[in-house]
Amino acid sequence: MLNIERRNLGPVSLLNLEGNVVIGETGALHDIVQSLPPTSSVVLDLSRVRLVDAHGLGVLLQVREQSRARGMELQFTNVSNQLREVFRITRLDAVFQIRSGVEFFSLPARQRRTLVAA
Repeated sequence: MLNIERRNLGPVSLLNLEGNVVIGETGALHDIVQSLPPTSSVVLDLSRVRLVDAHGLGVLLQVREQSRARGMELQFTNVSNQLREVFRITRLDAVFQIRSGVEFFSLPARQRRTLVAA
């Protein structure tokens, strides 16, 4: 089962995926992306994705097109080495924007933190 948690972080919609992106489990992903409020980008956190099959790769490509049609950039973050290898073998690493979790947060967001003396 694919579980999806949605969070809006200013100009970014973050979708935390957990489970398998496989045939029969991906309908909710389409629906959520279609219902997102307008943002500059959609980030899929794949840290808890265990398996992506050929159908799942196709769905990720469709989600990319859905996002682009709405003027939003699609990015992946926290991609496991195993999934990176799948993207490399299928040459989808040249299609998808894959970022590390640290790169996701911009410097201005970090600068807005308030320091509290202990």
